[in-house]
Amino acid sequence: MRRLSRLVGAGGVITIALAVSATTFATTASADSASPVVGHAYVDGNTVGTNTVDVLDRHADGSLTPAPESPVAIGGAGTGTGLGSQGAIQASPDGRFLLVVDAGSNQVSVLSVRSDGTPALVGDPVGSGGVEPTSIAVSPKRIVYVSNVGDGGSDYAGFRLTTEGKLIAIPHSTVVVPEGSGVGDVFFNSIGDRLVGTRVNSSLIDSFTVGAAGRLSAAAGSPFPAQAAGPFGSEFRPTDPSQLYVSNAHAGADNGTVSAFADGADGTLTSIGNSPYPDFQTAPCWIEITHDGKYLFAINTASTNLSRYAINDDGSLTLLGSTSFNDGVGAVDARLSPDGKTLSVVGGRSHLVSTFAVNGADLTELASSPVALPADGAPSGIVVL
Repeated sequence: MRRLSRLVGAGGVITIALAVSATTFATTASADSASPVVGHAYVDGNTVGTNTVDVLDRHADGSLTPAPESPVAIGGAGTGTGLGSQGAIQASPDGRFLLVVDAGSNQVSVLSVRSDGTPALVGDPVGSGGVEPTSIAVSPKRIVYVSNVGDGGSDYAGFRLTTEGKLIAIPHSTVVVPEGSGVGDVFFNSIGDRLVGTRVNSSLIDSFTVGAAGRLSAAAGSPFPAQAAGPFGSEFRPTDPSQLYVSNAHAGADNGTVSAFADGADGTLTSIGNSPYPDFQTAPCWIEITHDGKYLFAINTASTNLSRYAINDDGSLTLLGSTSFNDGVGAVDARLSPDGKTLSVVGGRSHLVSTFAVNGADLTELASSPVALPADGAPSGIVVL
């Protein structure tokens, strides 16, 4: 209960939301404790001063409960305000390490995941290669790119993650983008030979091929115009590294869309089918694709719901409907569990994590959801292991 006591003193509407969440947690904790812990979820707290990572025990029934040691200080500093990005925290391919942006100190922290799930800082946080890091991408080959969005240091900066968890900058890897572009996401495909970055404010998409040394080569024609205003979250289809999906968040009320692109061997992006595909909701900012590549979920931040699409064999999308949150105000990122049976979504402004059972394209919020996070900071990004 130490964790919940930190919620006292928050003001306004958030206090009400958190009180409800705390009550939900209190009434379900005993039930959750009967379900064994099978993994963990981690959230970048983006906390002012010393940044923290919130740690949640993941139970066999899909429920989440705050771990006793949570939150864990990670050395760098957060901003205390929303980052407006996808992927502020990522895991290494083998799940041994977490990489977390410290947007307030222009750093990245690397954490080792112990056998009990507790994260521990590996050395000191390292410079992010720019100003205000917001998103991290990690390739299967341990190549890491960080997007930095601040004035005087907006870029994509490359690193190599060693087997000991050290981040080593790749010489001459930095690609500068215009200040004010507002990079919302940087993401590798499943084999690590292509990388994209979304420029939210200027509605452009950077597309690169990745060389053997980890350096980027921009595709001819990159950056490509987005198909609607505010390209935000991005993800390659897990089962097809040449198919890319980008959410478009800034087209206005009920005009949200998701774009589908074919990403050629040279990084050229071409539209798939009748892309972009409408979801008739507002501000689809974050997307997650099922491990089998059959379904895509778009988190509509302003509509407080999730859109569900089927991904057809040719990569085109078919809208299946939407699912509402019990309480998902200001949702900021989403991640599936390793077995694909649950989807967890961070509610940044409401300091919550909502979890849904996944059955094909159908989503059902768990009775134990949502779970409260600490009231300080501005939760950004989630990893589920």
